[in-house]
Amino acid sequence: MTEIILHPGDTPLGHWRAVWNGAALRLDPAARAVVAENAAAVARILAKGAPVYGINTGFGKLATVRIADSDLATLQRNLVLSHAAGVGAPSPRPVVRLMMALKLASLAQGASGVRPATVELLEQMIARDLIPVVPGQGSVGASGDLAPLAHMAAAMIGVGEIEVDGGRRPASEALASAGLAPLELGPKEGLALLNGTQFSTANALAGLFEAERLFRSALVTGALSTEAAKGSDTPFDPRIHALRRQPGQIETAQALRVLMAGSAIRASHLKDDERVQDPYCLRCQPQVMGAALDVLRQAAATLEREANGVSDNPLIFAGADEALSGGNFHAEPVAFAADMIALAVCEIGSIAERRIAMLVDPALSGLPAFLTPQPGLNSGFMIPQVTAAALVSENKQLAHPASVDSIPTSANQEDHVSMAAHGARRLLAMTRNLEGVLAVEYLAAAQGCEFHAPLRSSERLERVRARLRRDVAPLDHDRHFAPDIAAAAAILRAGELALPELPGVA
Repeated sequence: MTEIILHPGDTPLGHWRAVWNGAALRLDPAARAVVAENAAAVARILAKGAPVYGINTGFGKLATVRIADSDLATLQRNLVLSHAAGVGAPSPRPVVRLMMALKLASLAQGASGVRPATVELLEQMIARDLIPVVPGQGSVGASGDLAPLAHMAAAMIGVGEIEVDGGRRPASEALASAGLAPLELGPKEGLALLNGTQFSTANALAGLFEAERLFRSALVTGALSTEAAKGSDTPFDPRIHALRRQPGQIETAQALRVLMAGSAIRASHLKDDERVQDPYCLRCQPQVMGAALDVLRQAAATLEREANGVSDNPLIFAGADEALSGGNFHAEPVAFAADMIALAVCEIGSIAERRIAMLVDPALSGLPAFLTPQPGLNSGFMIPQVTAAALVSENKQLAHPASVDSIPTSANQEDHVSMAAHGARRLLAMTRNLEGVLAVEYLAAAQGCEFHAPLRSSERLERVRARLRRDVAPLDHDRHFAPDIAAAAAILRAGELALPELPGVA
């Protein structure tokens, strides 16, 4: 298995993608010195005797309450237990693992003031696959992802549940079985573990990585649909796109040209085709998909910075022995990025569904009605197109921006929040919907191309069609359709259509 070295503050997007895909990880040992230095700074700050938020005061609206030195450890433990108030289904295991890695990289920059032992425990839990059970609901994206991160921190102190070896165990038992002792929190450490955007960022990154895979897959299914409809590749001419100057559009058009290069189907209607222009769902693929690519890249840049940042409060600066209170926990950048990803995912599916609808309509495609050799006796792709439409409509509802919402919390002390967690959590559901749409298009486009036999498409697209036919036979008569869609979706999920030569976010 690939091992990723986490360099706090300088981990590229590709490494976070590898962590999402299950890669092992290890913290750069050089980070331990700065962690120790800033933990010592916390002790020196406390020795001054002045009130410092989150270290010797209450939290949120209770920040004016001074806490005695003898109660500082209890303060941090109480914070974790009281804030572990999430509800709903557990977050997906890979998302929680990615969240833990993001928190590890943040803490290891030293500005949170935690001790080396705290960083070490989090690293060991990831290494030994001890993944806390974290309810998915309860964060408003400021002051940090408090509830979800509190469930992670609770597991670190031996409270709550940990998922290990395919089942759940009490956190204290799971830690003990791995030879690890529960953490005894020091000053500032509970707050450092809870404060931050790592839950929102993990969900947003997961959505981004899935969206990128499906963007590439949609280029392939879109090219295959163009072939099935005997569409023109003239709209992909580079001269058209150079004049627009949109980089994603230029790259998308190039990708479509490469995918269709050498097609006998295209050559068969290159001349004397009575059609002047194709429908937008074919002709405007570079404009729509290219815009989606540009948006995904912008979101990726924001999330890469967030993944390498520190979103704790207060922040410890060892050189001056200062604890500075600010608002880095506010997840507005993540909320905007999640909304952008949602819009792109929605539009990729929307134009794909229009291509499916075109293929099943003989007036538009010139193919047999609903792509069946005997329409009437057979319904063919009639209802799969309806399924795709249902999934697209669901994504339209889910794509409503989360970042424009806010609700005051903590007795109006935290009076503007980002809703980043909500915006990011929906992304995996949206990408699953998109996967279903593209699975139907994959099946429909392959079926449509086969009506043009013995003409064949390009070498690349013929390989894609042959891959489908290893698992799904052509639809010569009606049969149980759901297994076909599931088989096509499995090919998409494995990334077999996301060809490496196609453009991506990074």
